[in-house]
Amino acid sequence: MVTRRRTDGTRSAADDGSPGAVEEVAGGEAAEAGSGPLAAVLRPVRAGNGFEETLEQVLQLLRLGLVPPGDRLPAERELSQHLGVSRVTLREVLKVLQDQGMVESRRGRYGGTFVLPRTNAADGSDELLRRVAAVDVEDTLRFREVLETGAAGLCADGLAADGAGRLRAALEATKGARLEDYRRQDTLLHLTLAELSGSRSLAERYASVRATLNELLDCIPLLVRNLEHSQQQHAAVVEAVLDRDAEAAREMMREHCAGTAALLRGFLA
Repeated sequence: MVTRRRTDGTRSAADDGSPGAVEEVAGGEAAEAGSGPLAAVLRPVRAGNGFEETLEQVLQLLRLGLVPPGDRLPAERELSQHLGVSRVTLREVLKVLQDQGMVESRRGRYGGTFVLPRTNAADGSDELLRRVAAVDVEDTLRFREVLETGAAGLCADGLAADGAGRLRAALEATKGARLEDYRRQDTLLHLTLAELSGSRSLAERYASVRATLNELLDCIPLLVRNLEHSQQQHAAVVEAVLDRDAEAAREMMREHCAGTAALLRGFLA
């Protein structure tokens, strides 16, 4: 049997060396979250996808305009309290936003993280809007989760003679993939799971949903932190399948799908 574990790779604030940081706890309970606009938008993240859900919520905060361009984001301590995450996780999210040209970090007595004006840079945002308008994103994400969790459970119930070898090979290919080739190898791993489920209809439906999903994923940045987390989840799903633990396989796949959904919702908002 597979032991359930957290796969988001985040650490408690007690480990990040920051004085006064809030501890990250299972279930995402935050201490002294306070009230006001932040409390209305930000909520404690759930265990399992700490990085992705934190990114989703901070992106929502920016896109709602609650912190206008030129203004400083709330202090790390306050944000971490509202979100129930460690400063380590929060700083990784802020680094992603800085890399995307959405915020900038300033040092000194009046330093902090400041919101930058939004631009119409050729970063795929127009193409993303076109693709989003053409599909029902929430329906796609829900259907994807149903198919993925179903496939994982069916595979755990029993694989074909060559199934274990194919699954291990597909997982290994994602581990050694270059950044620019990762999404293709990721797709192949998920398609292998769908095919090994033993249901031709499921595999066909999943191929169609995955094509739509990739259309959206191709318009958002590849985040190394997220890919590392996804890889941990992939390994946990495969381990559960090979151990014939259908419940754990379904649960780990559900968590994996939730992470992708949080990432897309963050960038699509």
